[in-house]
Amino acid sequence: MGMLTWLSPYRVELELHGAAPGDFVEGPGYDVLISQRVAEAYQEAGLTGLLGFNPVEVVRVRSKRKGSAQGAIPPYFAVIACFGRGAVDEARSRIRRSEPVTCPECRSAGVDSVHGFTLEPDTWQGEDIFRPRGKRGSLVVSERFAALVHRHGFTNMKFTPTEEYVWDPDGKGPPASPHAESG
Repeated sequence: MGMLTWLSPYRVELELHGAAPGDFVEGPGYDVLISQRVAEAYQEAGLTGLLGFNPVEVVRVRSKRKGSAQGAIPPYFAVIACFGRGAVDEARSRIRRSEPVTCPECRSAGVDSVHGFTLEPDTWQGEDIFRPRGKRGSLVVSERFAALVHRHGFTNMKFTPTEEYVWDPDGKGPPASPHAESG
């Protein structure tokens, strides 16, 4: 079970928060939008992990900033980052859980907060961008992917080392011990 799949035709309304459209835009569900610049550089570099590359029609752009000049909107593609085999290492991650993990595949039960995570050794299969087991709401990228983004100056992407990643919507703080906890 999971989210519904976004089907063709791929049409979007964009909200412009800055002066210009970004190269990376969060889309519906697990989809993300990437600019044509990103798509071409990614494919030319032979990177792995993105699936789809479906052309998107931008039907409307709304500016969230007064007075921002809207220039040309780049062509976008809808892609999905693969669900990788890389798995969150429960013993070495700082994850507060309200219930224990019962499914060894998804590992997603009861996450209240995350204060850094690492992957189990030998589970990552080398994808350059993927959603790990146990943290499928996050995109994890390789050093090759990050270098590509920096080299080309792509916009609207922020990289955080997994050990420094924090998600704590209710302010519960990290678990008491350096490993995952229940309760």
